[in-house]
Amino acid sequence: MENIDDLTSKYERLHSAILGMDDHEAAAAAGDLLASRVDPNDVIDSIIRPTADEIGDKFQREEFFLPQLMLAGNALDAAMSVLLKAIPASGEQSKKTVLIGTVKGDIHTIGKNIVAMMLRTGGFDVQDLGVDVDASTFVKEAVAREADIIALSSLLTTTLPYQRDVISELKSQGLRERFRVLIGGGPATQEWADEIGADGYGKDAGEALAVARRITGGE
Repeated sequence: MENIDDLTSKYERLHSAILGMDDHEAAAAAGDLLASRVDPNDVIDSIIRPTADEIGDKFQREEFFLPQLMLAGNALDAAMSVLLKAIPASGEQSKKTVLIGTVKGDIHTIGKNIVAMMLRTGGFDVQDLGVDVDASTFVKEAVAREADIIALSSLLTTTLPYQRDVISELKSQGLRERFRVLIGGGPATQEWADEIGADGYGKDAGEALAVARRITGGE
């Protein structure tokens, strides 16, 4: 093991590479730490997770915008890919999976995409179904992809009832207890989430991440 100053410098290199949105440097920095015989779980706990939160905070304060959020997320994923390969399968910290999409009849993407990126940088494996997704597709894909959360976006008041349809479809197939349902979008509210029996509501991307972590026991 190297001396504390050298290791501190290597930790700072990884942190800077992620915030600098340099995926190649982030992967190299992660590899350098592993070469120094640092426990990859320690790197994830002490650098990856706090840096992901820092990225989210910067986005919320409008110091980062969507392009920076995406690029920083790519750098974080590059470092994580290197670190996870060094963790034995029995000890690997698997990510929770979020299946996200815009509901039937709605083709808006920007809000969904921002939430998806925030969830990725927050440590979730995000599977994006795109737009105009009907209830049966959400349920079928959630089962097939072994999702933990189904995240439903709706920007139009007229399509809001399709969020309820997904929950109804889960109930009709006896699958409601298997998945957590997170809703969001312009016309959605906490009152609506309570009415349809959703597990969580995020009024923006930052809150969606916090709620996703809470309903999956992440914090």
